[in-house]
Amino acid sequence: MPNRALSFTVHFLLLLLISACQPNPYKQGERLYKTNCANCHMDNGEGLGALIPPLAGADYLEKNREKLPCLLRYGIKDSIVVNGKIYAEAMPGVATLSDVQIANILNYVGSTWGNDIDPYRLDEIQKHLGSCAQ
Repeated sequence: MPNRALSFTVHFLLLLLISACQPNPYKQGERLYKTNCANCHMDNGEGLGALIPPLAGADYLEKNREKLPCLLRYGIKDSIVVNGKIYAEAMPGVATLSDVQIANILNYVGSTWGNDIDPYRLDEIQKHLGSCAQ
């Protein structure tokens, strides 16, 4: 019986080690991004010229952390400034995204393309969504 417990423990630790070595811990966020955001912001987050702002290396992500969950769910009609450039194209929201999906997308974007944003927690997403001005 002790060999069985030891074997289970070793396998469990190996599984943890392998999962910790994954190159993208935000795989679901990446999939959701490609489905809901990449059409406009592009697969590599570079945006679309003067129309759609980049997400890659975007100062807006850090400066507007509390607005981002609302922006994903409800969109935006106002102009915004990203990396010193004004973008006035309206962005539709995706009202069908769950709070968890919003967190996954924001965590993927915040850790990709040179971004280094602290990960969102679900309670933080819910707090910000509770104070959205629509």
